[in-house]
Amino acid sequence: MPVYDMEEGMHFQCQRCTNCCRWPGEVVLSDEDIDQIAAFLGMSVYDFVARHTHLRANRSGLTLMEKDGGTVCEFLDGMDCRINPVKPAQCAGFPNQWNFKGWRKVCEAIPVPESKS
Repeated sequence: MPVYDMEEGMHFQCQRCTNCCRWPGEVVLSDEDIDQIAAFLGMSVYDFVARHTHLRANRSGLTLMEKDGGTVCEFLDGMDCRINPVKPAQCAGFPNQWNFKGWRKVCEAIPVPESKS
């Protein structure tokens, strides 16, 4: 996935603004994401997939459903993610491992110097 508008030596720390949870697009799910979320919700993998996912537009895998066919993730309740402890890798990686053009206009993550370990 592409990465835009990053500052060298900086890491962006999420402020839980949830704007990324409202942005149009797909939340691509890996098999590991599906297993972890289903277990967290106390569901079988089959039931989780049937109730909370749909086929990606390019038919190459599964994505989380949105609320009422809009752009808001169905697991977003106000400013809280119901699956935050096991959120998909795509969600956890934003904006440091991937982002989109113009992300800094909608994301409230703050730049912090990367630790030198």
